[in-house]
Amino acid sequence: MGDKKIKIGIIGAGNIAQNSHIPAYLKQDDAEIIAICDINLDRAREVAAKHNIKHAVGSIEELVAIDEIDAVSICTWNNAHAKAAIAAANAGKHVLCEKPMAMTVAEAEEMKEAAEKNNIVFMMGFTNRFRSDSKVIKEIAESGKLGEIYYARTGWFRRRGTPLGWFTDLSKAGGGPVIDIGVHVIDLTWYFMGKPRPVSVTATTYDKIGDYKTKGVSRWEALDTDNPVFDTEDSAGGFIKFENGAAMSFDVSWAINGQDTGIFSNIFGSKAGASLNPFTIYGEEEGYLMDSSPKVESQNSFENEIRHFLDCVKTGEEPISSAEDGVLIQKILNGIYDSARLGKEVELD
Repeated sequence: MGDKKIKIGIIGAGNIAQNSHIPAYLKQDDAEIIAICDINLDRAREVAAKHNIKHAVGSIEELVAIDEIDAVSICTWNNAHAKAAIAAANAGKHVLCEKPMAMTVAEAEEMKEAAEKNNIVFMMGFTNRFRSDSKVIKEIAESGKLGEIYYARTGWFRRRGTPLGWFTDLSKAGGGPVIDIGVHVIDLTWYFMGKPRPVSVTATTYDKIGDYKTKGVSRWEALDTDNPVFDTEDSAGGFIKFENGAAMSFDVSWAINGQDTGIFSNIFGSKAGASLNPFTIYGEEEGYLMDSSPKVESQNSFENEIRHFLDCVKTGEEPISSAEDGVLIQKILNGIYDSARLGKEVELD
């Protein structure tokens, strides 16, 4: 695209758009946000006025019909990801889609097919891949210094951290902490492992705490919190097996009677291991056990993600978080829910 600015449309004007995508685009000299849409047109107009965005519209169809748009960020409820991505691809717009890719594997595959058919760049918003510490672990893993990565443990426990709003509405979100924060840790750890093909999942989900009224605890709120619905899980755990014989265990919660952990990801190789939290490489030097903590500067993962997306739009290269990655992670997520519902291990196609 030469020196031409990439013209961006934002689909969805909620928290993730306002707090992450829009600020990240504004930091890029070669990008310009020219349109935003939301089913709440007043909100779209308010955000457009705040950031001097030329177009504010009330539907996906109106936004993708704007000729000068080159690429879009999809920041809607999960149940609109497929509709938005397919419409954008069919209109010839490149796509950055927030996680999770979709509600179902069938939707995710349709999104991938639309991107391929229209020869557009499709990138998943797996933002934790773009953390500075994550990039170091990935580099070390790919160098072979960890040896064969055969097992991993990952998760994210929130003691009382269930969001208010659409996140707990199954019809809008498709699930609870598994599909909201579990997707982050499962994807990141799978990425560290070299993205082996998943073959089966065994999992359980629980809804033992629900809409708690715990005193002294603040609740993160989506912009729309009227008519609250709580029909998702609030914790889950399970085991994922891969084609190469490796495996991963995971635990996630929005609410559980245990300690907050933050994101954790531990990978275990035949030569050494790595941990994201604490950020440590566990190995041997001169025959002695040796722990090392690489020094890296803190970086804004959303800014790194947006930068990578724009570079891919310019070059046509496949993003490091591709549509294929999105489909395989969607298979794992839906496999978790299928296993929990059926009460047994499920195979992944």
